[in-house]
Amino acid sequence: MATRTDAPTRREQILREAARLFAERGFHGVGVDEIGAAVGISGPGLYRHFAGKDAMLAELLVGISGQLLTGGKRCVADADGSPERVLDALIDGHIDFALNDRSLITLHDRELDRLRDTDRKLVRQLQRQYVEIWVDVVRKVYPDLAENAARVCVHAVFGLLNSTPHLSRRDVLPSRTAMAELLHGLARGAFAAAVA
Repeated sequence: MATRTDAPTRREQILREAARLFAERGFHGVGVDEIGAAVGISGPGLYRHFAGKDAMLAELLVGISGQLLTGGKRCVADADGSPERVLDALIDGHIDFALNDRSLITLHDRELDRLRDTDRKLVRQLQRQYVEIWVDVVRKVYPDLAENAARVCVHAVFGLLNSTPHLSRRDVLPSRTAMAELLHGLARGAFAAAVA
């Protein structure tokens, strides 16, 4: 999945810091003044960008779910006809997310229930669509795998990849490249084991 290289906007800076702080101390453990201080503006200055903390949380969780879905669709659209390559691209894209956005994984695990019903339903809808992209590709690579089994495998692989925030401190983990290769091999191994 593509990553941006231009400087983040103020809004993006606020969201990044809000995600980090929410993941570290919990949604209710962080005030707008702290988020503002982290990006060099006053707490009340945040209200020029967001209606409040709830809006930040919704944008973070709906946003990342939408980005994953868009990236998954892009992997399929950019395919050269090889389901194996599409699956590798999907895995690599999700690994990029898992290694780059650890705080968003933590935030999703802990704070999804704090979203308004409409936002939570939207997150779940986007996630289901993302899962179904994977299920379709996995079944092309492993045609003997039943649809329900493929879905279970996809969720299990997500669990494996999304476990990165629970790993040891970043400074004692293998290099990012080695970590990505390890996670990729584990993900492919999980799918292969399902049909072994």
